[in-house]
Amino acid sequence: METRTPLTPFPVATPTPRGLVGHLAYHIAMGLSRLLLRIEVEGRDRLPTAPPYVLAANHETYIDGMWVGAFLPRGHFRRFCSLAASDLKTKHGWLGKVILQVGRGIQVDRFGNPVRGLIIAKKEVEKGGILLVHPEGTRSEDGGLGEFKDGAAYVSMKAGVPLVPVFIDGGYEIFNRHFKNPKPFLPGTLRRKSLVITYGQPLLPGDYKDAHEMTAALIAWMEERAAHKRVPRLPG
Repeated sequence: METRTPLTPFPVATPTPRGLVGHLAYHIAMGLSRLLLRIEVEGRDRLPTAPPYVLAANHETYIDGMWVGAFLPRGHFRRFCSLAASDLKTKHGWLGKVILQVGRGIQVDRFGNPVRGLIIAKKEVEKGGILLVHPEGTRSEDGGLGEFKDGAAYVSMKAGVPLVPVFIDGGYEIFNRHFKNPKPFLPGTLRRKSLVITYGQPLLPGDYKDAHEMTAALIAWMEERAAHKRVPRLPG
């Protein structure tokens, strides 16, 4: 949903309603994921038992948010929303619209000023929401980690809620930005590819002096996970 006021010449970002299409797309896509992939989830016991909190994940595919949200504690997904690029609908048509609905996307200008989106995201968290942020801001070019920005830590610090690091391992091999369609099987076989989702120990705002320091801790955790990547990098 977008609203305008006399003082805001551009749309004000609010979470996209999930609606019927979003719910159906989520259940169909997750059903296919469970059927066609070997999915392993680590660290679910580290997740907060109740909202609000922020999730910060590396970014490998269009559907990272769905995978991250699917394994939250029961009832948490309905409070789940995510920061999303404002050009999803214009660049990716119907797929972009569905992604926004499934993830209840809060649209942010990646190439301009993201502050409006971060403020709305903070308000959603303060109302008891669960926010997913990809600190890299865009999908990986080569499967490695990109440059991390402070947005996730900023919301965590300002709202006073835990920041949960999440590492997605294997998404790049399944549906990276260079693939037109998902590739769930190992090359030349019908053997399913693996996907490992790891939830880390929550980072607490009181343990850091500012968002930049919290982001540094997040990066250190991500680099450690990437250094011990379990899913082999595959060609094509």
